[in-house]
Amino acid sequence: MGTAIPGGSAAPAGLRVWTAESADAPAAPRLPLAFESFLYLRPAHQALATSPDVVLSFYLEDAAAGRTVAQLHVTLAPGSTVARSPAQAPFGAVQLAPGVRGPALHQLLDVAEATLRQRGLQALAMRSYPFAYDPTGAALLAEALRQRGYRVVLAEQNYHLDPAWDYEAHLHPSERRRLHKCRRHGLHVEQEPPFLLPAAYAFIEACRQERGQQLSLSLARVQELFRRFPQEHFLFSVRQPDGAWAALTVAIRVSETVLYNFYPASPLRYNALSPVVLLNEGLHAFARASGLTVLDLGTSTLDSGPNASLLRFKRHLGGVAGLRLSWEKQL
Repeated sequence: MGTAIPGGSAAPAGLRVWTAESADAPAAPRLPLAFESFLYLRPAHQALATSPDVVLSFYLEDAAAGRTVAQLHVTLAPGSTVARSPAQAPFGAVQLAPGVRGPALHQLLDVAEATLRQRGLQALAMRSYPFAYDPTGAALLAEALRQRGYRVVLAEQNYHLDPAWDYEAHLHPSERRRLHKCRRHGLHVEQEPPFLLPAAYAFIEACRQERGQQLSLSLARVQELFRRFPQEHFLFSVRQPDGAWAALTVAIRVSETVLYNFYPASPLRYNALSPVVLLNEGLHAFARASGLTVLDLGTSTLDSGPNASLLRFKRHLGGVAGLRLSWEKQL
């Protein structure tokens, strides 16, 4: 449960910043959100993180409308002088309701930075969401952070597909041939039931190990996410005619507009067929039927730098390149 921090600040046009402190997960807003929170910014999702961090939540409130129009959650790890947003989630930073303007955003950031300085923090690091999730909000946030002296510490290419487009028509000719080959061999896409998660996880993990990669989440954590957020987590596969898996992925509905292809995997022995092309066609169709506007293919960054082959593959799928920025400022 959150503890309110006295001394909220009046913002332009009657807006106010309310600050709350809680342990492990953000406090819920006092006023209902004027937007759908990204999954990773919901208090219930962040509560799954296992850490002793203190969380400060900054909510921009429009009292006249009875709504919260912006949110920022910042974690304070014991012994660290750097506040972070997020701690363990894929992204954090400020999420805005449509129509919020620059002065109001600066007011929110004024309060956040002042509060952190009062607590002896020396820096604030934020990893923002991909621009495709909310192009207007992301651009407004990027400009505000630039004006305030934040520096970009990581700029990543993030690719997405537009479900309104014809999937096959936007494929590179080489990927279109592979798609047709998958069909000729009788491969097909299925949405799998969650009880198959242990077997699916083992399949995905083995595929990643073949490529010298590791999964970021344990099986227990993935199962908990499916249990806690059943409307946001999906398991999709490509099966051969005999029923064996040729590809798998976990897909996540991050918001009312975004589906994220989180854990795509296929064994190396299927490289000639490239069943992941067919898998993405299935996700594309699911996103379109669900009224979503973004199929997020994610970034393609290794510890050593950009993964050139994966970037090329996403471009060949018809992926649209966008930005995903991480920022830091000395307080």
